[in-house]
Amino acid sequence: MRRHRPVYRTPVGAEERLRELGIRLPPAPSPVASYIPVVVAGGFAFVSGAVPLEDGKLLWSGKLGAELGVEDGVQAARRCALQALSSLRVSLGSLDAIRRIVKLSVFVASADGFTDQPKVANGASDLLVEVFGEEGRHARAAVGVAELPLGAPVEVEVLAAVEA
Repeated sequence: MRRHRPVYRTPVGAEERLRELGIRLPPAPSPVASYIPVVVAGGFAFVSGAVPLEDGKLLWSGKLGAELGVEDGVQAARRCALQALSSLRVSLGSLDAIRRIVKLSVFVASADGFTDQPKVANGASDLLVEVFGEEGRHARAAVGVAELPLGAPVEVEVLAAVEA
């Protein structure tokens, strides 16, 4: 018996949806070490972790539950997701090439006792659903860590299914 492979289609293209929402993507971040921002292979785009930057500088620094509150973390995660989308646009030519957001990994620099990593991760998750609709809903990990690159409070990586 042949298995049916679902076809993921965004009712309104992601590029149009960004315009409707009034969202301008930031410039794609440059790598800060030995990696490339996006690898496309096997029908998927793997986006390297993004930290919340503007003009090469962190917008937030510190740990959630110490220097930063949950709402700061939510905004930082949203910024990271915007940067990931920017990297995808550069790599794919258009966000309309994305068929589905498959998985999101959100790393949260956490002070001892901080357990609201899922709330912080919602900043990235909610943005992806705003932009891609149901195809933006994804599997996710929200993980507390001791430290992140550059002293960032949040790092987000994305796995997206793309046009073959």
